[in-house]
Amino acid sequence: YLARKFFYLWAKMTFGQVLPSKARCFYGQKILQKTFGEWKEQWTVCREKKLSLRADNHYRHLLLNLIFKAWRVYVCQQRGKRNKYCVAESQAKKQILLRTWQHWLVYVGVQRTKHGMQSVALAFRERSCLRISWAVWRRQQYQKCSGHKMNILALQHWAQSLQFRAWLQWRELYLYTQNEKQKGTRAVTHHQHWELRRCVGAWLGYLNLHRVKKRQNEMAQEFHRSRMLRRYFSDWQLSWECRRRMHAHQRDLEKQAARIALWRVFAHWKHYVVLCVEEAQQCELAEKHYKCHLLVRALLCARWEGLW
Repeated sequence: YLARKFFYLWAKMTFGQVLPSKARCFYGQKILQKTFGEWKEQWTVCREKKLSLRADNHYRHLLLNLIFKAWRVYVCQQRGKRNKYCVAESQAKKQILLRTWQHWLVYVGVQRTKHGMQSVALAFRERSCLRISWAVWRRQQYQKCSGHKMNILALQHWAQSLQFRAWLQWRELYLYTQNEKQKGTRAVTHHQHWELRRCVGAWLGYLNLHRVKKRQNEMAQEFHRSRMLRRYFSDWQLSWECRRRMHAHQRDLEKQAARIALWRVFAHWKHYVVLCVEEAQQCELAEKHYKCHLLVRALLCARWEGLW
């Protein structure tokens, strides 16, 4: 700070009140004024050409700007449409996968319960069939044992006199036991066939019901998917139409503003051209008037000299 202070004092004492920096600044200002005066003269000559070139450049730049804005809006719309379509497709796939997984879990649970109930029913049927067969066999065995004992006793007590009668009775009893055995086997086979037919009929009915339910579920899912897609598409179409109208309205406003600005620029330029023409005409009239005035004065001077 002290060095700067003493430097300013030394410069003031050496160069006086006007410092070299101020002199250089004044010299630069004068040169700049002269240069500006020459440039102004050239500019007045080439101003109309420059204005026309600027108007053309401005109009071209405005058109390019409008085209770029429209292209950018179109690209943004296409990108948003593509993103929305990808999001909707992934959401639909997730919903379908989730519903399929839920239906499959329900189906697996029902199948497990049905298989358990079927195994319990088969075990119970086997136990009941074995119990009935065991009772029939025990009764037949008891009847056989009792008949055999009776035959032995009859043969022991009535060996000679009642041998033929006892043999007939034994034969009748044997035929009766055979018939009873055949009836039992027929009843068991008939019961098995009836149970098998009933199980097959129930299983076929279950298959048909499961197919009908599966078909109904598939049709319901397809209808729901198409309905959701139609609703989403209608909503997206309405929003896109609204945005398109807004962008079109905005573009129209921008075009109208650009036209108004261009018209104003053209009006200003036309007014400036008219002023320039009027100024040139006035200068030309003034020059003619000045020449006429000089001519008149010259004639008057020549006349006075002739008179003298």
